[in-house]
Amino acid sequence: MNKQIATTVFESLSSGIRLDIFRLLVKFGPDGLVAGEIGKKLNVPPTNLSFHLKALVQADLLSVEQEGRFQRFKANIPLMLDIVAYLTEECCCGDTEKCRDYRKAKPQIEKFMPPLKTKKITKTK
Repeated sequence: MNKQIATTVFESLSSGIRLDIFRLLVKFGPDGLVAGEIGKKLNVPPTNLSFHLKALVQADLLSVEQEGRFQRFKANIPLMLDIVAYLTEECCCGDTEKCRDYRKAKPQIEKFMPPLKTKKITKTK
């Protein structure tokens, strides 16, 4: 994995819709989904969906196979795993014991980073 590939992946996933599409397809693993099913599950209109699917395919995050008149999209799981490895390869200077401690602490993350509180906005007349 190199920086240019990682940057392309992150730029592609910076769209909320694209991130939703990718996460949905990861859920369905090697079976993937046809475009119509993706649109229905995410409530995205076909023209908008087509635009985002094309961008994800160009970034190599998705593969597409023609099935008659339908297109089946699948998440590029190996690329996803490569990105995770790229992000974490220098974690804790290679001390895997420290990394294990972080994995165990995941449920306790909110102790250090509490959820954001939203302020109620009241209109004044």
